[in-house]
Amino acid sequence: MDLSYLWFWLIAFFFVGYFVLDGFDFGVGMTLPFLGRDDVSRRQVINTIGPIWDLNETWLIVAGACLFASFPEWYASLFSGFYLPLLIILLALILRGVSFEYRHQRPQAQWKARFDRMIVIGSAVPAFLWGVAFGNIVQGIPLDEHHVHIGGFFTLLNPYALLVGVTTLLLFFLHGVYFVALKTDGRVQADARRLARRAALPTVPVAAGAVVWTIALAAGREAPLLWIVVAAGAMAAAALIASTLFALRGRDGRAFAAGAVTVLSSVVMLFAALFPSVLPSTIADANSLTIENASSTPYTLQIMSWTALVALPLVIAYQAWTYWVFRKRVTRRSIETAPAHA
Repeated sequence: MDLSYLWFWLIAFFFVGYFVLDGFDFGVGMTLPFLGRDDVSRRQVINTIGPIWDLNETWLIVAGACLFASFPEWYASLFSGFYLPLLIILLALILRGVSFEYRHQRPQAQWKARFDRMIVIGSAVPAFLWGVAFGNIVQGIPLDEHHVHIGGFFTLLNPYALLVGVTTLLLFFLHGVYFVALKTDGRVQADARRLARRAALPTVPVAAGAVVWTIALAAGREAPLLWIVVAAGAMAAAALIASTLFALRGRDGRAFAAGAVTVLSSVVMLFAALFPSVLPSTIADANSLTIENASSTPYTLQIMSWTALVALPLVIAYQAWTYWVFRKRVTRRSIETAPAHA
């Protein structure tokens, strides 16, 4: 297999890891106004992701670094054309990370409330804008013959991209609710289970619309992997419905697992719809970036492949070990008996 094609799917794998893992902790952050009835409840919700949220974000760093090294043309066009939304995402992630570290530094309720709002904003903004970004990548943007984006910021706010953005926002929120129900007990767990049932109502039809539109886009451009687009879309829909049914029965672990499959299948569907392009041009097909004309030299890809062969299993093993260590529920009693800064 040509290494450039291999690295296209490795980039997809990194974004699958990022959206599945960071997706649910975005969702957890967005649940604070709904599940945090008091300070103990809010601390209980936040502590479900306290040991892992920053580890989840390493997948984005790895994805960005590998994108830069393996597809420099794609990286350059993407980050120049999407500069403002990506900057907003970065600022939101910084805001969110600072809030996790600083909300417990003072006991005043007003101090904590400000950082709680920042956590919600810092979770919701990336959840929405990542969907907008990937919607534009799949649909295509106005690239000139030099692979430069000649549209403005509002060009990116088109109907399909906005639909994908709303879909990722709702999917991550629902995924986060499942995780809170899985990792807590008492009133927070009961509230999370009820919230999951309500959140599923808008998520299912919106996600279905995004799947149908993506399949239509792939069919319109005669995508060579159309069958994968259809299969992944069907799997995402089935997993989303299954997660809702599991949530109704109080099967928190299975609901969360099915939610993870939903996100995974959705990302695979988007990359399959994109293949073999990496950034289509809406001006002319000749202006599009493809796997072949955007990739690095074979020697660079060869070095990266050997590095990934050694490093990737270690990263996955370390993250699996971390999740195993922090696998226990965050109980209300443990929060009540812990110091206020915990």
